[in-house]
Amino acid sequence: MRNNKFGSILQIGDCLVSEDVLTEYFCCDYAKCKGACCIVGDSGAPVDEEEIDEIETAYPVFSRLMRKEGKDAVSQNGFFEVDRDNDIVTPLVEGSEECAYSHFDPDGSCFCSIERCFLNGECKFRKPISCWLYPIRITDLGGGRLALNVHRWDICKDAFELGRQKEIRVFEFLREPLIARFGEDFYSALSAASSSSFFAAS
Repeated sequence: MRNNKFGSILQIGDCLVSEDVLTEYFCCDYAKCKGACCIVGDSGAPVDEEEIDEIETAYPVFSRLMRKEGKDAVSQNGFFEVDRDNDIVTPLVEGSEECAYSHFDPDGSCFCSIERCFLNGECKFRKPISCWLYPIRITDLGGGRLALNVHRWDICKDAFELGRQKEIRVFEFLREPLIARFGEDFYSALSAASSSSFFAAS
């Protein structure tokens, strides 16, 4: 289907996928951003309710990588907060936009303490799916329906440029988290749609 404001929209099961998921380019350029998405923003990262228990279970492991300020935020606010839009999000360090779960290397580069422990084989939970799927944002449309759109953020402008240089589409860059969240069949449908004449002409 086509919407004049949002362009073509692909429906896969109960998910409405905007065309820029298939046509836009993206590849994280960490050398330039140094993890700015973890320390800049109006609120924490969106968290699914079922992820809260996983964060709490893994906390004794990954918290050793957190800054004291991050641990203080968790002690004061718990493993999540509810932001002004009534969304469940990761807690922020008091007086800043920094995610409480951030970890900093000596050179100032920021990483997710949860993911670092996951990649080291120290915990089973990787990180909130909203972080893993970025720049795709999921919106709950109600009635079991979801919308997937590409979020554009100035701090990621280099990632969009690098994606164009390497010819890596958003959905290709996010293959692993898309499969983890929606399954192999969903990703196969995205891949097939991306090469169709309908989206090639969009």
